[in-house]
Amino acid sequence: MKQSSGLDALLEALKQSGMNVDGSFGGGAVGSGGSQQAASGDSDSDAGGSRSGSRGGFGGFGGFPGFGGFGGGGGRGGSGPEIHNPFEGASVPKFSKKAIIILIIVLLIVLAAAYWWFHPPINIHSTDTWVLVAIFILLPIFLVLWTKSKNYSVGTEKVDKNEGKAKTFKVLSAIPVVIALVGVLGGVASLSLFPGNAEKYATVLETTTEDFASDIPEVDYSQIPVIDRDSAILLGDREMGSIPEYVSQFEISTIYSQINYKDAPVRVSPLVYADLFKWFTNRESGIPAYSLVNMTTQDAEIVRLDDSPIYYSESEPLARNIDRYVQLKYPFYMFDQKSFEIDDEGHPWWICPVQTRTIGLFGGTDIERVVMVDATTGECQDLAIEEVPQWVDHAYPTDLLIEQYNWSGAYKDGWLNSWLGQRNVVQTTPGTDGMPGYNYIAKDDDVWVYTGVTSATADNSIVGFVLINQRTAESHFYSVSGATEASAMESAEGQVQNLRYQATFPLLINVGGQPTYFMALKDNAGLVKQFAMLDIQRYQNVAVGDTVAGCQEAYEALLATNGVQLQGSAADTVGVKTATGTIVRITDAVMDGNTHFYVQLDGSGEVYDFALPNMLDIVTYQVGDAITFTYVEGDPVSTAQSIGGEETTQDEASTAPDAAQDATGETDGEPSGQTA
Repeated sequence: MKQSSGLDALLEALKQSGMNVDGSFGGGAVGSGGSQQAASGDSDSDAGGSRSGSRGGFGGFGGFPGFGGFGGGGGRGGSGPEIHNPFEGASVPKFSKKAIIILIIVLLIVLAAAYWWFHPPINIHSTDTWVLVAIFILLPIFLVLWTKSKNYSVGTEKVDKNEGKAKTFKVLSAIPVVIALVGVLGGVASLSLFPGNAEKYATVLETTTEDFASDIPEVDYSQIPVIDRDSAILLGDREMGSIPEYVSQFEISTIYSQINYKDAPVRVSPLVYADLFKWFTNRESGIPAYSLVNMTTQDAEIVRLDDSPIYYSESEPLARNIDRYVQLKYPFYMFDQKSFEIDDEGHPWWICPVQTRTIGLFGGTDIERVVMVDATTGECQDLAIEEVPQWVDHAYPTDLLIEQYNWSGAYKDGWLNSWLGQRNVVQTTPGTDGMPGYNYIAKDDDVWVYTGVTSATADNSIVGFVLINQRTAESHFYSVSGATEASAMESAEGQVQNLRYQATFPLLINVGGQPTYFMALKDNAGLVKQFAMLDIQRYQNVAVGDTVAGCQEAYEALLATNGVQLQGSAADTVGVKTATGTIVRITDAVMDGNTHFYVQLDGSGEVYDFALPNMLDIVTYQVGDAITFTYVEGDPVSTAQSIGGEETTQDEASTAPDAAQDATGETDGEPSGQTA
C-alpha cells in the first residue's frame, strides 16, 4: 500500500477544488527520491516531471512558466507555456445518422442561399473568392482538424490517446494552411516590386505619341458637350414631370453614362423603382422609360419604352437584379464596373466588362471579354473585346484605363526608379477633390477618356495629355506643356469672381490648331450660366461668353491679338485682313518678356504689332521698305499674323486702314498711347 505524504494530501485537495494538476499541465511527479517513484506504481503517468533525481521535491507545475525544478535538483520541471486550444477536450454531441444528414442538408441550403445573395465570382484570381474561402472554409477545417489532433495526442473523456491518429490529423490540418499560403504567395507575386513585374505593368496599356493638331480635328461646336454629369442629373430630374403617371413610382438612376448617340454626345440613365413597395406593385410591367440628356443642346427627355420595358436593373432586389443575374449566369467571370447604354435604335442594354489578371494571381487587371445584357429580355451576348459592336462606348471602365496608364507612367523605367530616382515618371492629373480628374471626348464615333499628364511631383503644370478609347483601349499621348486642369478652372473662375461661378472639369478641344480647355461656369444652383475657353499653353488667355458662339468669337480674337497664329477655319472667323504699304516707322519694345515690333505704314495711323518669335522676319525690315502682311484688327493695336501673305483686292487693302481708324476713333496721327 502506497503511503500518502502531506504533499499528496495537498494535491488531492487541489484536485477536489477543481484545479487540474495532472500531466495536462506538464507538471512533474512528486517524489522523495529517484528510485522511490519507480516503486510507487506511477510509471505510466503522463506527467512531465522528474523520473530520476538525487533528491525529492516539486517537479513543478508545467503550466506555470518558470516554476519547474524546485527541490534542489529534483529533476526537470514543467515544460513551460503551451498553446491552449479552446476546443481541446470539447464534448461533441452524438447525433443519429438521420440527424447528421438533415444537418448537412440545412448547411448546404444556407451556403447556397448565401452564395445566391452575395454572388461572389468563383475564380482563383478574385480576392473576394479567396477571402470567403479563407473565412468560411479553410479556417473552420483547420480548427476542426487541429482540435482532433490535439485530442488524440493527449486523450480525452470521449477519445483515447492515439499518436497515429494525432499525427494524421496534424498533417491534414496543414492542408488549409498551405492553401492559404498559396494565396498569400500569389498576392506577393502580383506586386510591382516582384522581380520582372514592373516591366509587365508598364506594358499592360500600349500608348503611342501623336501630334495634336493633326490627330485632333478642329472642334465642331454643334457636338461639343457643354454640361457635365451633375448638370445632366438636374436636367433629367426636372424632366420627370413629363410622365406624371410614373413620377411617384419611379426615380432616375444616377448612372448617367456618357455615350455617342446619333452623332451627338448624350448621357443616358434608366429609371429605378422608388422603393421596395413600388417594386412589388410594378414588377410585372417593369421599368417604362429611361432619361436622355443631350449634352450639347441641354435638352432632356424621358424616353418611353412601350413594348420593351426594362426588367433587368439595379433596383431589382431578387433574381432580375442585373449584378446578381449576370454573375450567376457566368459564375466564373470577374465583372468590372458595368454601364447602361442604348444601341442605335434606342434599345437599352447593360454592358458588363469581364476582368482578367495578367500578373500573378491578382495583378495586371485587363478586359478580355464583354457580356452584353438586353435590359428587356435578359438575353446575353458573351463577346471577345475585339467583337464588341461599334455602338458600345464603355467596354473599358474609365478608372481602369487611368490606372493602366499610371502603371506605364510609373514603371516604364523599373520599380526602383518609380520610388527613388523617378526619372521620366509621370501620372495623370487629379481633380479638385483629389480623385482622378478626367472628361470625355467624342472622336471617330467613339468615346475617349481625356486626362492631363503631369510629373511625379504633381506640380501645377502638365507635360502633355492622353486620350484613351473606351471601346478599344487605343491610347494616344500628346506632348503639350501648360497648365493643369485645376489651374485652368481657377483661372476661369477668376474671370467671373464677382459672380462666384464654379467651373466644370475642362474638356480638351482644338481651336485653330491650339489645344484649348473648354468649361462651363455654373451658379450655386448647378445651372450653366456662362462658358469659358482657356489657352492650355498660355493660361492667362481666358475668354468668357454667355453662349458657346460668343465665347468662341471672344477667344479666337484674344488669341489673335496676343500673337497666336490660328489655323484652319478658325483663321477665317477672326477677321484676318491683308495690308500692303511702305514702312514709315518701326520700333521695338519688350512686353512680358517677349519682344514686339510696332510698325506704321505710309498714309495710315494704324499701329501693327509683330510679336517675336512668331514674326521673326520683321527684323529684316526697316523704314522705307515695302511690306505685305496679314493682321487681325484690334483696338488700339492690330496684331500681325504673317508676313508676305496673299494680297486682298484693292478695295480690301484700301479699306483696311480706314476700318482700323474707325475702330480706334483716330483720324490721323498716332493713336494715343502708341508712341514709339
